[in-house]
Amino acid sequence: MADYSIAKLGGKTPLSYARTPHMDFLAANGEIGMVKTVPDGFPPGSDVANLSIMGYDPQKYYTGRSPLEAASMGIDLGPEDVAFRCNLVTLSGEGGYREKTMVDYSSDEITSAESGELIRDVNTRLGSANLRFYAGFGFRHLLVWKNGPSGVKLTPPHDISGKVIGQYLPEDEGSKTLLDLMKESNNLLSGHPVNQKRLAAGLRPANSVWFWGHGKKPAVAKFYDKYGLKGSVISAVDLIKGIGICAGLDVARVEGVTGTLKTNYKGKVETCLDELKKGRDFVYLHVEAPDAAGHRGELATKLKAIEMVDEMLGMLLKGLEPLANYKILLMPDHPTPLSIMTHTSAPVPFAVYSKGQVSKNKITTYHEEVAAKSGLFIPAGHELMDYFIRSHSA
Repeated sequence: MADYSIAKLGGKTPLSYARTPHMDFLAANGEIGMVKTVPDGFPPGSDVANLSIMGYDPQKYYTGRSPLEAASMGIDLGPEDVAFRCNLVTLSGEGGYREKTMVDYSSDEITSAESGELIRDVNTRLGSANLRFYAGFGFRHLLVWKNGPSGVKLTPPHDISGKVIGQYLPEDEGSKTLLDLMKESNNLLSGHPVNQKRLAAGLRPANSVWFWGHGKKPAVAKFYDKYGLKGSVISAVDLIKGIGICAGLDVARVEGVTGTLKTNYKGKVETCLDELKKGRDFVYLHVEAPDAAGHRGELATKLKAIEMVDEMLGMLLKGLEPLANYKILLMPDHPTPLSIMTHTSAPVPFAVYSKGQVSKNKITTYHEEVAAKSGLFIPAGHELMDYFIRSHSA
């Protein structure tokens, strides 16, 4: 949700411009501050940021994004296996492969049914005993390279929207194999029946694979061992579910979640409340829509996504009311500013509220500027979970 101020919004950020009465309630009655979720020297990815939020120091536990996604997909990596995130992307049609432009890192938010067919065909044609493709969710898939290299230099496709891809292609160890797969996938997918149907429907084709976010299997301490709490995670995104699985949390499945604005957000809230009723102490509820809008540079969509999150929060507050005690931590994992359409490592605002809490502060709204002026700053993001759990009674 976090962003820069925008002239079109009268100098406000999307978070301060959007209507967010329930977020404002948390800030006004609880506590608000800023936290740095991405340590210096680390890429500002959702993997690093969400590890931090869940209480895990990336400097100790981070090995790459894809191994976490592999855990969510039920893929058991060997100690020497390297997992790679494999996006299905839309590249422009002109020139050779290096001269093409990154048109869309998500292929117009391609459906899992369509992308699954494409990835299965890619695996049949391009996979081998040592290189195997696995179908994931939407545009997000996986390549596992047995005894693969971990020193290759890769670029996230959402960082180069609208740019010619030549200078962002794989480099260093293992780069030739990966680049060959990308080129061959472009030849295979460009005329694929799935893409022909998409073009006929006015949708962008998923005409190439794109590798990034590689790493080996991590060894993550269990959340229960750290905090003595049984918990669940709710998300449409394999990365978040994978972090939860590695941390020993249950994954609560929700039908109809997409990672975009068009998602079953009410089902997410209902599932969260059900998990607590089942005896869970802790639920990590993740919403991807504001981030997706930021990557696509869509202001109106981002405002709607923020207001959807606020509506979800209102539903949660109402559903939690019968409980004797509860507490909520509200925050983005990282900024995804509309002006640059990718992540930054800047600190983000957080709010903490416990049932019945009445704050003596004069804050009435939740957004970046107010949080920055609050005087509360947590420089090491992985310490926020300790602060939330141990420092606030509920």
